[in-house]
Amino acid sequence: MFGLGWPEVGIIAIVAILIFGPKKIPELGGVLGKSLRNFQEGMKKSNEDDHSDKEKFD
Repeated sequence: MFGLGWPEVGIIAIVAILIFGPKKIPELGGVLGKSLRNFQEGMKKSNEDDHSDKEKFD
């Protein structure tokens, strides 16, 4: 998982809970998930546009 071991993940989780509080963590996770999903859809759409542009010029 991104080159992190379980001790590092645990420390990051504890720090996140201390900073944001336990009630905000699920909310932040949802926002992060939606952001990543939108980013992936944008990248996929960009790749599809690139391929369709190449076909027009061939």
